[in-house]
Amino acid sequence: MAGLCEGGNEPAGSLRAIIEKLLSPSLLSKSLKVRIYKTVILPVVLYGCETWTLTLREEQRLRVFENKVLRKIFGAKRDEVTGEWRKLHNAELHALYTSPDIIRNIKSRRLRLAGHVARMGESRNAYSVSVGRPEEKDL
Repeated sequence: MAGLCEGGNEPAGSLRAIIEKLLSPSLLSKSLKVRIYKTVILPVVLYGCETWTLTLREEQRLRVFENKVLRKIFGAKRDEVTGEWRKLHNAELHALYTSPDIIRNIKSRRLRLAGHVARMGESRNAYSVSVGRPEEKDL
């Protein structure tokens, strides 16, 4: 996860290039940009998120990332009073993008994994680790 949030790594750089090239042009409709975000960008960012232990700072960084991408998709808005262009506020972004936010998506995936592990047999390592009963070794 750290490679996607920090500046110098190759995965973060290539993802940034995809976002810049695909979501910026006005040739693509907003609905197509949202589909690209959901099918290309989110799976890359959330790969393995079921096992992440997120701090509040990391959650905030993921929210900031999502808001930046959504601002890139939906663009600026002309203010009715002054007539000047301005960035969309977070509430306006989430009104336009009706899917669950990135943190809710991560928590949903965690619950799905927990359900799979809970249905596993007691002989499986993942079940033993999640329940907290490590295998006893004979000495």
